[in-house]
Amino acid sequence: MKGIHFEDLTVGQSADLTRVVTAADIESFAEVSGDTNPVHLDAEYAKTTTFQERIAHGMLSAAYISAVLGTRLPGPGAIYLNQSLRFRRPVRIGDAVTARVTVQTLDERRGHVTLATVCLVDGKTVVDGEAVVMVPRRSA
Repeated sequence: MKGIHFEDLTVGQSADLTRVVTAADIESFAEVSGDTNPVHLDAEYAKTTTFQERIAHGMLSAAYISAVLGTRLPGPGAIYLNQSLRFRRPVRIGDAVTARVTVQTLDERRGHVTLATVCLVDGKTVVDGEAVVMVPRRSA
C-alpha cells in the first residue's frame, strides 16, 4: 500500500470511506478506549437520556477520519499532527457513517497538508473539523 506524495496533492482533492456502525463496533471501541459510558453500552440507561437509545462514541467517527487519512488520502506515510472536531449529531447503531477528507491548503515549506474533515449520516453532518498531516515527499 502506497500513499500519495506531497507533490501529487492538490487543493480540492478528496477521499472517503463508509462504515455501518454495529453494536459490536461500539463494544469493541469501549474495550479498546476504556470509555464505558453507559450511553454507549446500556440500552436501559440510554433510554433515560436525550438520545433514547445507545449511541456510538464520537471518537469512533473520528477514528473513521483517521482511517481515511492513513489509508486513502494522503495514505500510508502520512503523520497526524493536529485534529479539531465538532460533534454535531449522534451516531446510532445501524447508521452508515461516511468519513470524508478534502485538501484545503498545502504548506510547501513544511510538507504539511490541512484537510477539511467531515462525517456524514444520511447526508447530515455528525462530526466536522480540520486535520493537519505531514506527508512524505517524493524525494525523501
